[in-house]
Amino acid sequence: AAMSRKGVKLLVDSLTRSAKHFTKSEVECLVNLFDTLVARSSSQFAGAGFDRTMFRDTLHSAFGMTDDVVLDRVFSTFDRRNKGCITVVEWVEGLAVLLRGTLEEKMKYCFAVYDLNGDGYISREEMFQMLKNSLLIQPADEEPDEGVKDLVDLVLKKMASTYLFVFFLLQDYDHDGKLSFADFEKAVREEKLLLEVFGPCLPDIK
Repeated sequence: AAMSRKGVKLLVDSLTRSAKHFTKSEVECLVNLFDTLVARSSSQFAGAGFDRTMFRDTLHSAFGMTDDVVLDRVFSTFDRRNKGCITVVEWVEGLAVLLRGTLEEKMKYCFAVYDLNGDGYISREEMFQMLKNSLLIQPADEEPDEGVKDLVDLVLKKMASTYLFVFFLLQDYDHDGKLSFADFEKAVREEKLLLEVFGPCLPDIK
């Protein structure tokens, strides 16, 4: 149902406080955009928000984000209630971190994207899932999953020829093939390029 003018004002005021990286006028624009997206959505959630498909299409068109695995994970970080749709509050507060977040906020966000099962660690299996769609396999008749497994094996054997390998060389202290947030944070503070080590989950500077 359409919100009253007073209700919209109260919502904008509240979101301006909670999504502290946006001005009031920016919040108003994002709320209006949200309403437009919901009006276009034909999903079962159209009354409460918009679904995974609309969210992915929006991030793709606005920011050029194309990795389906990453986009699904970004959706999950926005959908804090785990209801299958994004509310206006989740939309604005999520974008505040995605677009204007501090380094600490973005580290927590990126780690949450990569931590597929939410157990506080990035495991070997989660590395595999995040990397599998970004690796071009040669020759063409080789099984793609085998190629990614080879890449993960190289990472865990500390073949430090890229930032990804350096990351594990420095941080996987107990050699168990998984990383805690504390390990991730330490590595990112030393080299910010490691923020998106398992996939592009932030918009580029444009």
